[in-house]
Amino acid sequence: MSMPSYPQQPNADQAQYGGQYGAPYGAPEPARSNGFAVTALVLGLIACLFFWTVFGGFLFGLLALIFGILGTLRARQGRAPRKGMAIAGLVLGVLGLIGSVIVLIFAISVVDSDAYKDFESCVDKAVTQAEQDRCAEDFGENLFK
Repeated sequence: MSMPSYPQQPNADQAQYGGQYGAPYGAPEPARSNGFAVTALVLGLIACLFFWTVFGGFLFGLLALIFGILGTLRARQGRAPRKGMAIAGLVLGVLGLIGSVIVLIFAISVVDSDAYKDFESCVDKAVTQAEQDRCAEDFGENLFK
């Protein structure tokens, strides 16, 4: 005597996880990431922190600009989220670049000034540390006159 065949009822695990296929019903899509946006933001922050080193601000700012553009393009095409983060990294990178350029222009103007040339000649003539210190003090006083 054979048992009557009944349609199989899903058990609790199958119902919860979408039956025999293992995909949950109504489950959200796996989270996508935009590594370019995150990288742009981190590099942009570093560029803003180290703009005064010129090299650091310029290098990190340029990289933040590149990664920010790439992250924004990916987000605009719908391939990745976090468009705002990419734009923020891009803006911070540009600010780091601008800060580095301003510091570089200021440094060049100081090195090119008459006060710096006087300081160099004073230090060359100085024999003791006290004389070199006096040269530095005079340079500081004459720098913004």
